[in-house]
Amino acid sequence: MTHKIAILGASGYTGAELVRLIAEHPNMEIAALAAERKAGMTMAQVFPHLRHMDLPDLCKISEIDFSRIDLCFCALPHKTSQEVISALPKDLKIIDLSADFRLTDPDEYEKWYGNPHTALEQQEEAVYGLTEFYRDEIRGARLVAGTGCNAATGQYVLRPLVSAGVIDLDDIVLDLKCAVSGAGRSLKENLLHAELSEGTNAYAVGGTHRHLGEFDQEFSKLAGRSVHVQFTPHLIPANRGILATTYVKGDPNSIYETLAKAYADEPFIQMLRMGETPSTHHVRGSNFCHIGVVADRIERRANVIAALDNLTKGSSGQALQNANLMLGETETRGLMMAPLFP
Repeated sequence: MTHKIAILGASGYTGAELVRLIAEHPNMEIAALAAERKAGMTMAQVFPHLRHMDLPDLCKISEIDFSRIDLCFCALPHKTSQEVISALPKDLKIIDLSADFRLTDPDEYEKWYGNPHTALEQQEEAVYGLTEFYRDEIRGARLVAGTGCNAATGQYVLRPLVSAGVIDLDDIVLDLKCAVSGAGRSLKENLLHAELSEGTNAYAVGGTHRHLGEFDQEFSKLAGRSVHVQFTPHLIPANRGILATTYVKGDPNSIYETLAKAYADEPFIQMLRMGETPSTHHVRGSNFCHIGVVADRIERRANVIAALDNLTKGSSGQALQNANLMLGETETRGLMMAPLFP
């Protein structure tokens, strides 16, 4: 069976990544590509690296016949996404890559994103899209909310540890380095080559990064009490990749064993040997996440480090993994490509 797929917001980085991945999927066909400001253009004009593919021209969302679409990926900015999704057919399967449906509490959404939620009915039915921990719910969902790429990386490190109670929940420090594509494709002065190259900087310092809303929601739910991590993201002069270094208090061997057990059967989460550290070079362009644990010189302290590709495992690859579940496909289909190296 061939599933007809639509991608809304196809002119952005995550939209292009979805096209790259779905084009290799044996049971999916891209039937519609929407990009409001670039409607009428070909994908080859917008993304020349995709010129070899036989793809539909970009169109406006209003021009799509959704009655012939089996699943729709929505790769639009937050706020825009909720407005568009609330107007789509109620029986259409949707995966949203924006932030609009990640937070279950509308007040929390308004706190972190600065505007009231206008699609409360859809928000109530949305399932959080961290595949490895919401697999059963995703399989039966109509609307799945993809995670933030930073939030996904931090949760892969910390969720099993919070659940097992092997770390001090009041002493968690997350230091994260994120490549520039995580900021999207829109023109921004601080992302110009002359502004970004040959340097790095912290941003959203002091607990202001929006993905903290996801950390608060998910970790507190797991622990049964309020859990707040200290989180500082850094922008690095690289195109792809996230490296998250987490500082936790607990027995390093127990921490390693907990993570190894949690991910023993997961096809995309790979535990490195004790003492080995991951690199963004080793996951680039793939749907894999590598995790390493290193004992600190201070007793009962450990560094837990994770690396993933923010556009693939952190966003579009995760979305395709969820789509496979929603459409009854093998979860790994179209996603077992090796990382790009060097």
